[in-house]
Amino acid sequence: MKILFQGDSITDAGRDHRNYHDMGRGYPKYASELIKENHPDCDFEFINFGISGNRTSQLFDRLYKDCIEFQPDVVSVLIGINDIWHRHDFGSKILTTDKQIETNYRAILERLKNETNAKIVMIAPYVLDHPSKDYLREDLKTVRPIVRALAEEFADVFIPLDDLFAEAVKCQPEPLYYSDDGVHPNENGSRFIGECYAKAVEPLLAK
Repeated sequence: MKILFQGDSITDAGRDHRNYHDMGRGYPKYASELIKENHPDCDFEFINFGISGNRTSQLFDRLYKDCIEFQPDVVSVLIGINDIWHRHDFGSKILTTDKQIETNYRAILERLKNETNAKIVMIAPYVLDHPSKDYLREDLKTVRPIVRALAEEFADVFIPLDDLFAEAVKCQPEPLYYSDDGVHPNENGSRFIGECYAKAVEPLLAK
């Protein structure tokens, strides 16, 4: 079974771009390890094509060569936070409206649905509480329902990371336990996402 991870820096996580089988240091590493551990008799190929800094438009542009061409059995998509973040960092030079995010994301999902037989796993973008990222959380409020609606239409599995992290931090008083900047997960955060991923995709692997 071929499982392909797609996304931005959260998925990239320092992987070796010369070797798409390198999972990097992020959640794909932990998810793939757990999946192999839970299914020792299955033959898996894990592929990571996350690229740091990517927005929805950039993922769409490289979707064929970095996903469709490989015809995965399962493909996961975690994208969108840079569309929001870059509004503030680059202003009008890179301005992706909520409507454009929806249009881009829909185009990605339509291609995956029409040009592959892959089961689609959508992972919601998230922001953890951090003083320097409060502005991102405000913008995310309008993007979250867009992603959820698209997931209802296209996804075989939806992982609501923002909600899952919100519950997890209630049991963890250290504010920087999962992320040092509110967006990029540290080792604890990456392991948590990997655990959520492995649990969520289990029904797809059992078939």
